[in-house]
Amino acid sequence: MKLIASLTSPFARKIRVLLLEKDIPCELQVDIPWNADTRVPHYNPLGKVPVLLKEDGRPLYDSPVIAEYLDTVITSPQFIPEDRCRAIDVKQLEALADGVVDACVTIFLERKRPPERQDMEWIDRQQGKIEHGLQALEKTLLDGPYLLGEQLTLADIACACALGYLDFRFPDIDWRSEHPRLLAYAEQLFARPSFVKTRPPL
Repeated sequence: MKLIASLTSPFARKIRVLLLEKDIPCELQVDIPWNADTRVPHYNPLGKVPVLLKEDGRPLYDSPVIAEYLDTVITSPQFIPEDRCRAIDVKQLEALADGVVDACVTIFLERKRPPERQDMEWIDRQQGKIEHGLQALEKTLLDGPYLLGEQLTLADIACACALGYLDFRFPDIDWRSEHPRLLAYAEQLFARPSFVKTRPPL
């Protein structure tokens, strides 16, 4: 298998972490979708990473689909529960974390525009999504070490990747002091070898 990814994409990082946690060998092909010479649209018509090329060469996208495929072909350790109701809980939290990332990416792109063309009302709206998303994730934390108790799931990987992206792109958003329970939870995940090895380059 081959993973086409950007080293700074939190969605790609989610899959890279999952591959490491499941000890699945996979070639990494770095491709930046914004570059003029990108090959990403050849595999994903939406021009987004990550893309997983299966053994037969067929592409899979986007990250929730790739994650579910990897958890299907290599069932141990499992990151999406077999129980359908628990699986829905995991996927909903994954969607919440991914939504936080979507809002972050929207702000990042808006800030690349000339200052006089930036829509501050739009930026404020996205910042509200980030804050509400973080509040919801923190409320989900109960007494266990992970979002849904004692088992590390895809929801935790997605959440930690979202928080890592905030650290990487938005040091001005002080989520660490505003969400201490979320911080303690995230630090234990950031220390895992899979997260250390996939830390975005400075």
